[in-house]
Amino acid sequence: MNRPMAAEPLLDVRDLSVEFDTRAGRLRAVDFVSWTLHRGRTLVILGESGSGKSVSTQAITGILDSPPGHVTGGQALFDGMDLLTLTERARRGVVGSRISLVFQDALSALNPVHTVGRQIAELYRVHRGTSRSDAMKRAAEMLDRVGIPGARGRVHDYPHQFSGGMRQRVMIAMALALGPEVLIADEPTTALDVTVQAQILELLAEIQADTDMGVVLITHDLAVAAEIADDLVVMYAGRVVESGATADVLGDPQHPYTQGLLQSVPSAERRGQDLPAIPGTPPDLMRLPSGCPFRPRCPHAHDRCVTERPALQPAPGELRFGACHLLDQPLSPEGAAR
Repeated sequence: MNRPMAAEPLLDVRDLSVEFDTRAGRLRAVDFVSWTLHRGRTLVILGESGSGKSVSTQAITGILDSPPGHVTGGQALFDGMDLLTLTERARRGVVGSRISLVFQDALSALNPVHTVGRQIAELYRVHRGTSRSDAMKRAAEMLDRVGIPGARGRVHDYPHQFSGGMRQRVMIAMALALGPEVLIADEPTTALDVTVQAQILELLAEIQADTDMGVVLITHDLAVAAEIADDLVVMYAGRVVESGATADVLGDPQHPYTQGLLQSVPSAERRGQDLPAIPGTPPDLMRLPSGCPFRPRCPHAHDRCVTERPALQPAPGELRFGACHLLDQPLSPEGAAR
C-alpha cells in the first residue's frame, strides 16, 4: 500500500454505463461509473453482490460484447485506445496479453480436458508464435514462478489434480504469462481458506513489485481491501458512492454505506457483542427508489434524499469523491452526524 502514483493513469474508465435486456425490461447494472488505475498501484472495487463490480470490468474487457448485455456509454482509455470502441480483433490483441484477467472460480475457468501446461503454453504459441517445446518450457517456468512445487512435472497434470489454492495459482500463471501491464482479478480468493488467501495475495503483491503492473481487484471483503489496496472504489446499486486513497476512505469514510460496511467488520473491541448490520437489502435495480438509492437503508436520510439523487462530488482527502448530500456535514466514525 501507499505506492507512489504516476502522473498519467494506466487505465482510465469514464462514465461507463452497462444495461441488460431482461423479461421485465432494460436493467441498468452499471450507471456512469468512473475510476482510474495507475501503474504499480492496486485499485480495489468494493461492494455487495449485485453492486456492479464485476460487470464494469467485464464490459471493458469485451466479455459483454453480445446480448443480453450492452455497453451504452462511457470510455475505457488504455495507451491512447478506447477499449470500448476497438474491433473484436484489435481488442484480442490487447486483452489477454497487455490486460489479463483472473476469474473467481478457477476450476470452471480452466479447461478440464487439457493439461495446465498446454493451456499456459497456448498463450505463448498464439500471441508470441513460440514453438511447442519452448512454450511448454515457459509454461513450467510460470508455474514455478507462482509457487507450484515440482512445476516441470506438473505441466502434464489436469486441473482436477490440483487443490483450490493451486488452481488459483495456475490461473495467475496464465494471466501473467505474457507480462501484462494490467491485471484484473475478480474475487480471486473468495473460495479459499484464510491461509491460502493470504498466500495468493502475497504472491500478487510480489509479482506486482517485480513488474510494476497495475492491479484491479474486485472483492466484497473489507479485510482484503484494507490489506492490499492503494486506492478504493465503493459501489452500490451500480454506482460509485465513494472513492479515493484507501487510507482516506477507510480512515474517515464519508458515505453512510461505507461506514456501515466498516462497522460490520469484527474487531477485538466488539468481542462478545452483536455486530452492527446495514438494515434491509440492496435495491432491485429495476425498481430503484427515488432520490438516493441507499436512502431506504440509511440512518441519516432526510427530505432531500427522497427527491434528489446525490452526484459524485469532491470529498475531504486527495483525489477523494463521494455521492452523498451529507458531505457538507461529515459523519463521525460511529455514524452520527457531527
